Amino acid sequence: MKKMYFILLAVLVFGACKNDKGNGIEGPVLVKKMQEINVYTHRHYPADQELFANFEKQTGIKVNVVNAKADELMQKMTKEGAQCPADVLITVDAGRLVRAKDKGLLQSVVSPVLEVNIPSNLRDEDNQWFALTKRARVIAYAKDRVSPQQLSTYEDLAASKWNKKILVRSSGNIYNQSLLASIIANDGEDDARIWARNIVGNMSRSPQGNDRDQVKAIVAGEGDIAIVNTYYIGKLLNSSNPEEVKAGNGVGLFFPNQENRGTHINISGAGVAKYAPNKANAIKFIEYLSGVEAQEVFAKANYEYPVNSAVEPSDLLKSWGDFKADSLLLSTLGNNNKKAVLVFDEVGWK
Repeated sequence: MKKMYFILLAVLVFGACKNDKGNGIEGPVLVKKMQEINVYTHRHYPADQELFANFEKQTGIKVNVVNAKADELMQKMTKEGAQCPADVLITVDAGRLVRAKDKGLLQSVVSPVLEVNIPSNLRDEDNQWFALTKRARVIAYAKDRVSPQQLSTYEDLAASKWNKKILVRSSGNIYNQSLLASIIANDGEDDARIWARNIVGNMSRSPQGNDRDQVKAIVAGEGDIAIVNTYYIGKLLNSSNPEEVKAGNGVGLFFPNQENRGTHINISGAGVAKYAPNKANAIKFIEYLSGVEAQEVFAKANYEYPVNSAVEPSDLLKSWGDFKADSLLLSTLGNNNKKAVLVFDEVGWK
């Protein structure tokens, strides 16, 4: 019995030492590790899935996706620590990207491609995160009740003429936190506090719902103006639901602060995870997403503004007109986030 065991063991050992053509003993077969990348993403759009598939096809690098809310992903990365399999974190808004950096979840990378494709104010000063798309936070107004000549700046929304006419989502929303963070940066904390307090006084209802819900509320006559991200309007106009299309067509868009600092923008962006097991692939992946092909998909399929200056906005975005964007360093939004949250709490912005 023991003799049979050793004979079988010898067959297995020598069999493993043959080359893949079976031409004799030429050393152990080396199995090539499959190229892959593990992406933790907060985004959930079909356009992203299309881009991931294109990247796989062009590079042979398999994209493994973990999709969840931003805070859940960051908690997961923190809990996993040095064993975290994530190579790339993708989320929305500079505030969250700064938070990920502050938590030590990202690492600095060197990429001449990203430095060319992405303007300096749209990336972290330590190259730990990079914007992939832009969304302008604008004023949507009822076409039948408001003239664009009545609109001017974010600051003007605090005026008494807008009493009980403003619709906006909750202060817990990162988009509103970053807008207030930009106002703190531009106007100072005291003026920002007065502004936020007056906006609360001008609300037509308690904050509720997402940006699309604010637009629907305008059309339903619950308010006259709303603060929304542009890409939500694109979603409404291209919805399969006729009521949503009606809502999108029922409002006009106004880009505030064109005579001074420009309209506030927020972003979606990506960074290489601190313990990325496939760092080179991660950098290549983010470079691809910042390139012309991917930027055109983001613009046309998801109604977002490209960050790469070599790519033009989609026809829909062009139809809304050119606008001057606030050039504030986006890391400032994250740095002012805690101040913004405190101000919201002080003034009772629910």
